[in-house]
Amino acid sequence: MLIELAIKNFAIIDDIKISFSKGLSILTGETGAGKSIIIEAVNLLLGGRASADLVRSGEKHAELEALFLIEPNSAPARIMKEYDFNPLEGLKIRRIISLNGRHKIFINSQKSTIQTLKLVTENLASISSQHAHQGLLNEENHLDIIDTFAGTWADRKEIQTIYNELVPLVKEISSLKSNIDKIKEENELLRFQIDEIEKADIKPQEDETLEMEKNRLKNGSQIYSIIQSGMNDIYSKDGSVLEKLGSIKADFEKYSQIDKGLGRSAQTLSRAMVELEDLTDELRKMSDNIDLDPDSLEHTQARLDLIQRLKRKYGGIGIGSTSVCSLDELFKRLKSMKETIAETDNIAERIEKMEKQASLLSAKIGEKAIMLSKKRSDAATKLAHLAENELRELEMVNTKFDVLVDQTIIAGKNANSYPQIELSSGSIYPPQLELCSDTTHIQIELSSDKTISNLLSVHGMKIYPTGIDRVSFLMAPNLGEPPKPLNRIASGGELSRVVLALKAVLSANESQGTLVFDEVDAGIGGRTSDKVGIKLKKLSEKYQVICITHLAQIAKHGTTHYKIEKKVVNNRTSTVITPLLGHEERIGELARMMGGSSISQATLDHAAEMLS
Repeated sequence: MLIELAIKNFAIIDDIKISFSKGLSILTGETGAGKSIIIEAVNLLLGGRASADLVRSGEKHAELEALFLIEPNSAPARIMKEYDFNPLEGLKIRRIISLNGRHKIFINSQKSTIQTLKLVTENLASISSQHAHQGLLNEENHLDIIDTFAGTWADRKEIQTIYNELVPLVKEISSLKSNIDKIKEENELLRFQIDEIEKADIKPQEDETLEMEKNRLKNGSQIYSIIQSGMNDIYSKDGSVLEKLGSIKADFEKYSQIDKGLGRSAQTLSRAMVELEDLTDELRKMSDNIDLDPDSLEHTQARLDLIQRLKRKYGGIGIGSTSVCSLDELFKRLKSMKETIAETDNIAERIEKMEKQASLLSAKIGEKAIMLSKKRSDAATKLAHLAENELRELEMVNTKFDVLVDQTIIAGKNANSYPQIELSSGSIYPPQLELCSDTTHIQIELSSDKTISNLLSVHGMKIYPTGIDRVSFLMAPNLGEPPKPLNRIASGGELSRVVLALKAVLSANESQGTLVFDEVDAGIGGRTSDKVGIKLKKLSEKYQVICITHLAQIAKHGTTHYKIEKKVVNNRTSTVITPLLGHEERIGELARMMGGSSISQATLDHAAEMLS
């Protein structure tokens, strides 16, 4: 229950606080005084979308605050506990709406998010405004109303979960089947490419080794000449390096007994001569191993060209590319092609496995959709009966109200009759429906993809994320007329009463503690408005009801009454709200509502009589 509402710097509201109590709270005032702005503030505190445009002109931010009394065992109390809020402290919601778009939310003084706010307030209050009236004309909302009345939202969410798993699976199966020939062709090409690379039997870093070998072969003659010349100078020719070193060594040894230093130098020369002899042996071996055969260079160049071609073919940017990759990238490409083959070679097996999984899901969702449809059909009959009773109390005595639950039949089935399905309970579903003569309620759908149509249907009826049903509210306001969709026949006054009638019916199933009505009196007057007031009063015996109205016949039924008006202070227009506590104050407001700016004694007397 809403205990207190505080609004600051919001639209034309400067700073107001309202305390609410149990029963029926009435808000009245001239058009444009700010009544609907108050409802908008409540909507934002329940998780509605905020906009910087709502900040009062000249201010940086608006502040909204509401305090709710929470019943200990209610749904909001359970949700609050899940988020570590103590419901015994009540629920205090504060929203700050800033011009810079950085809005803030606080729940019981803790900073929170819009998602948490929506969850906590989900079952806290219900607002019926002109938007809700127009929403009733949209048949997409009728299914939501049925599921709320039938208490089948959990069943519906379960179907949606399966649907969200089944649809991508069905699409993948369809895609694989349509591309299976293309995939096989691509795999044949991959096999050819893999074979071409593997036949080359390329070793890691072989291209670098071949490049070095090619350079050696190209310069073989020059290298051979250099080695031969070196060996000749070091070892072979007269006056070679070794010969000269040997002569120097002999001279040093001759005088080594006289100068010990010359002895050590002679030993050093001896070691150097040994190393030069070893070097000569290495050069001789190198010379013997130099390949001067032109065919060797040709073979090496051919091998290197093969590797370069494969690197360019399979590692380049695209067809005809001159880009050349490394051997590591070529090996990665080979690995990737093998993995692709491994993944797609068993495509038939994959499809079969996926089809089995899809069939299980299809059977599961089909059974659940049928059972849900049965619950909805039973609830539709009950809702139509209860709504008719409520409408009779709202001066729509001869109104016939129907709730039609129908399905989409996929082409190929008989469109004039529904498939008869025997449920586990033994009953037959769906029952044959009596269709209105001027309205086609069975939709026939053509499906080009048999896989999708078969897996996403049950007994020829298409399955949607919400089940197999489409729901339409039909009404015949006058005797002798067939029921027609609301959006084709309902006037503003009739629509207002239908909204109130449905709210009265649904209130038995809803857990909201507060019901808010804005413009529930649209298009009605006289005795009808009095009936609406009585209905609101009756609802307030079970719920806290807050109602904005322009009709005195409704306002007189209020437990508490608030007058909303605009006042100019310091050249600024502001909305103010005044609780009408005394009997005379309420009489004066009722008289204003009936008589306008000119209030006579007769109007005052009439208002007093109404209030009595």
